[in-house]
Amino acid sequence: MTRLDRRLNRREFLHRSVKAGLVSASALGVGWWRHATDPPPLEPSTAVLSGIPDFSKPPDGGPAMAIARGRDRADLVHRTLGALGGMKRFVQPGHRVVIKVNAAFASPPAISATSHPELVAALVTACRDAGAADVVVTDYPINDPASCFRLTGIGPAADAAGGRVVLPTADRFAAVTLAGARLIRDWPVLVGPLANADCLIGVAPLKDHHRSGASMTIKNWYGLLGGRRNVFHQDIHTIIVELAALVRPTLVILDAVTAMLHNGPTGGSISDLADTNTLVAGIDPVAVDAAGAEILGRRLDQLPHLRQAADAGLGTLDYRTLSPVDLS
Repeated sequence: MTRLDRRLNRREFLHRSVKAGLVSASALGVGWWRHATDPPPLEPSTAVLSGIPDFSKPPDGGPAMAIARGRDRADLVHRTLGALGGMKRFVQPGHRVVIKVNAAFASPPAISATSHPELVAALVTACRDAGAADVVVTDYPINDPASCFRLTGIGPAADAAGGRVVLPTADRFAAVTLAGARLIRDWPVLVGPLANADCLIGVAPLKDHHRSGASMTIKNWYGLLGGRRNVFHQDIHTIIVELAALVRPTLVILDAVTAMLHNGPTGGSISDLADTNTLVAGIDPVAVDAAGAEILGRRLDQLPHLRQAADAGLGTLDYRTLSPVDLS
């Protein structure tokens, strides 16, 4: 918790932060298209990768998922990673790690529209402590990338912890096709930061999303897509499932310390937020997102992409079958 957090009560702090971010938030403008509510599922047999390495680790008998409760994000990271066997289970000395954050909007962290800088710093530190040679933090924001990384606090936090921000310049995109996919076909994807990486960690805030129902760890990969990606909004559930097939991370972290219950994904009002005081970490993004849906108060039938991803063999929908370590 920062010194400012301690001096101000939470509501006053949020009021001030939201006020400071309203100018940036009011400038947001993205073309939204109608989308099919029940797109066809991706067939498991066609879910093969092209252009992005598979960063998932072979099963080793360790825990697949951990859930901790509290408000101190650094402590939550320490506890969940410890329950999973420590960061050294995933990051070996000399490894090059990429942390894919959500830095989509030029808004302050108190709005909870982006990854929290305290969480990013804790993860960079954990990777460095495990012996990582390089820790890259990246995303392709909707607003100006440099401004987003600065105003969200993610950039300074990553730098201070020993990581480095890689911005999405044109030379870092390449055309990628997911075999059997309907949407990701010869599409520009931010593959440059991933090309020589050994591990990929996804870090996402838990948010309402007015098109997909929720924005969690799988939806977070949307930030790797280049081009006129707003065209995928008309088929949002299909693109999320295809992203689940395309990007196979080492680890995902879902930040539900403060969840955006309404008016996502941008929010902008303290009335949109709730203190849900939870962090979920795991190696199965579908399972982690299923737990997030429960925290957010969404039924699975409101999130077709999760069931379709599970039906395609991309993860476990009933997260309790993974016997998550509960640190409450």
